[in-house]
This record gives sequence, C-alpha cells and structure tokens, in this order.
Amino acid sequence: MKRLVCYLTLAVSVVILICFCIGIVEAKCIEARAVNPDDFDSPQDNTYFPMAIGTTYVYMAETEDELIRNEITITSDTELIMGVTCVVVYDVEWVSIDDGVTWILIEDTNDWYAWDNDGKVWYFGEETKEYVYDDDWNFLYTTDEGSWEAGVDGALPGIVMLAEPLPGVCYQQEYYEGEAEDYGKVKRLDAKVSLETEEFDEFLEEGCLKTKEWTPLEPGAIEHKYYAPGLGLVFIEELKEKTVTVELVEVY
Repeated sequence: MKRLVCYLTLAVSVVILICFCIGIVEAKCIEARAVNPDDFDSPQDNTYFPMAIGTTYVYMAETEDELIRNEITITSDTELIMGVTCVVVYDVEWVSIDDGVTWILIEDTNDWYAWDNDGKVWYFGEETKEYVYDDDWNFLYTTDEGSWEAGVDGALPGIVMLAEPLPGVCYQQEYYEGEAEDYGKVKRLDAKVSLETEEFDEFLEEGCLKTKEWTPLEPGAIEHKYYAPGLGLVFIEELKEKTVTVELVEVY
C-alpha cells in the first residue's frame, strides 16, 4: 500500500511539473531588444520565412467594397542598421473598386529584415509611404506615418519568426513606443490550410505553423497567420469587426 501511495505521489508530481513547465512556455515572451551584430555574421535560413532574393509573393484579399492586391519582393538591396546588414523587402499594396479593372496604389514600403546565426528572423523597421485620396479617389498627398528604424529614437528590433517555434511562446515583433508594438504567439504547428492555387498543395501537406498577432495600440485587432514550411506566409485571417482573409495566389 505504501508503495502504491509513493507511485501515485510520484505520478501527481510529474503531472504538476509538466503543467508548470507548460505554463512557463506559455508565459514566456521574448522582448524586442538591442542586438549584437556578431550574432548575424553567419545567417541561417528559416523554413517558415525563406525569402529567397528576387522572389515576389502576391496576396489577394476581398472586402465588401474592394479588392486588395499586395506584392512583396525580396530585393538584393541591403541596409545597415545597428551594425546589422538587413535585407530590404519591398511591399506594395493596391486597391480596386471595380473588380480589378483598375488598381490604385495606396502604400509602398521598404521593410528591413535580418536572419541571425540561429535562424531567427528579426524586423528592424520600415520606411513607408501611404497615398491618401478623397472619397472619390482623387489623390491628395502622401505621408510617411508609421515609418521607424531600430536604434533611432528608442526603437528596437523584434523577432517575427522563431528558429524553432513552440506552441505557447510569444515574442515582441517590434518596438517603437506608441507607433509600433506588435506581438506574436505560436498557436500550433499542424494547422490545416486550403488555398485556391493548387501549385502550393505540396507545401501544405504536413500542416502549417499558425500564429496569433496583436498590438496593444489597437485593442481587438487580431490576425491569425499561417506559414507553410519551405514556402512562407500563405494565409491571413484579419479579425476586426468583420473577418477579412488574405491568401497567397502567386509566387514568381
């Protein structure tokens, strides 16, 4: 009887320890911080964020009134930020109010990314230009609101993709007080996704990494993102008021 009690006590202790460890993983959040340039001198690929130089990813979304087209190109340009050589990723967004007959440029951005020696992907800021129109889509002006650079005015780089994602781990993706304070959290590694473009099916067979993203600057605005190994970001659910989905439609 004493031996049975000991076994039961041990089993309960193991369960408590496992739960405690899981709680630590769920509670842990990797903060944006200053980095050591030496940690980026031998960058490693990340299967969920491959981004080969010269590749363009095309995404489409549809709302009640508009079609939105987003093209993201990994350029050969670089930017030295905080001593780290960052890859310039050119992100352009258009909107159409006539079912794709004509497209209106609404934003173009240079994003700065770097891969560290462990394979984590860091975000060092962006240089953005937003095109502002009146209600009849007559051009008014441009603004660089939302632009920021790590190392300037207290801004810090953050992680946008972990080298080895684990469910429950969260990470601060960027930090520029009051302007850029996004967070991400790993939800699962085997999420199922179906895309209209069949050529991507082979990348979806093993399941996708699903993350949750949010910012305290926009309470209630949540995004679920899905990344396919070997391909990258394939699907987004934007959850704010009405759900909007963004889908990868072409890679070239």
